[in-house]
Amino acid sequence: MPLIPEVKCRRCGATFSSLRSRCPNCNTRRVSQSSRTPSPTPATVRGTAAYERAETNTKWQIIFGLILVAAVVLAVIVMVTTSLEGVDVQQKKTTITPPVVTEYIPPIEEPPTPPPTPTPTVEGLRVMFFTTEIQTDFTIWVDDPIDLTVQVMPLTLQGLRVDWKSSNTDILTVDRTDEYAVHIECHDDGSLPKSCKLTLTCAGFEKELTVYCRPAR
Repeated sequence: MPLIPEVKCRRCGATFSSLRSRCPNCNTRRVSQSSRTPSPTPATVRGTAAYERAETNTKWQIIFGLILVAAVVLAVIVMVTTSLEGVDVQQKKTTITPPVVTEYIPPIEEPPTPPPTPTPTVEGLRVMFFTTEIQTDFTIWVDDPIDLTVQVMPLTLQGLRVDWKSSNTDILTVDRTDEYAVHIECHDDGSLPKSCKLTLTCAGFEKELTVYCRPAR
């Protein structure tokens, strides 16, 4: 085991000594894990519309759960009652008349087609740098990568995938860190300063931002 631990480049996959600040293979800067705490979502802030919608949804979930429990209890009661009636019939040993065999074959009905599930409608995408919303453009330097998050509007929509795409991956790279967050890094190819397009798409909705890449400060 080496005395000096090695790290893996997130861009090309090469391993190198943790004493280096850049990858010797592709010269990608090694970035330490951010210790900054992400900002709370609107659904957790009391007094916001999202917080009220979340509380309403919780109430309906409780009501639905109570109805479901009552239905299960009723079904168990019916099953027990039916079983007891069947035992009584067997004890009485009544004579069962054999059914009359006929040549009539009932038609097989096709199961009904379930209604299509409506496609969720995305009304907007909010790109956030900590608590600041990025409307149309922002600037990034070669030696200062940033982390961005996105909020799908309305906030009641859950589980939708947001795709990020850079118009020039030689200058601007986008690495997904979780479902709604990415790591943005600018690279100097000798032609900076330069602007790139960062495109976000989700369920047919598209948002485009302009990113101004600058050389190292």
